[in-house]
Amino acid sequence: MKRILLFGGILAGLLAAVALYRALQPTPAPLPTVASVDLQRYAGTWYEVAVIPNRFEKGCHCTTAQYTPKDGYVEVRNTCRKGSPTGKADGALGKAFPVEGSHNAKLRVQFFWPFRGDYWILDLAPDYSHALVGSPDRQYLWILARTPQLDSAIHARLSQKAQELGFDTKLLVKVDQSCGER
Repeated sequence: MKRILLFGGILAGLLAAVALYRALQPTPAPLPTVASVDLQRYAGTWYEVAVIPNRFEKGCHCTTAQYTPKDGYVEVRNTCRKGSPTGKADGALGKAFPVEGSHNAKLRVQFFWPFRGDYWILDLAPDYSHALVGSPDRQYLWILARTPQLDSAIHARLSQKAQELGFDTKLLVKVDQSCGER
């Protein structure tokens, strides 16, 4: 009985500590998105030009995302080469669901049921040639383009915008896109 009470007390203390830690964390300012996104124009291949590294893409080179609109969602096919530009091709297939009222500027992406992550389009070229995408907690950030390389002035502008939005752009790294045609 004493063990159960001791375990219960420790568990309650840990839960209280986690709740206090979360309550003391600063809440990021609201993250603005583009006004609207035409998913038919957004469809197709996007090259990852720069990224805040994340565990999903560890060891990836030549990363691309292929978006295909379906009925009620967008199919997302992410691919990369693991280890080096000549490494083994790897990929993941998911679904992106538009957030109601966001005019398709906010998507909830799901690669593993039932988990979904935020994919917010923060900047989008009028001709849909490049985009800045991130998450409202500022943990995930991507600079995407329709070509493997992006003009350095555009890259700098998107990086600056990300910094102004509260992303730690010191973590942003350029993605090796030297694989050529696949």
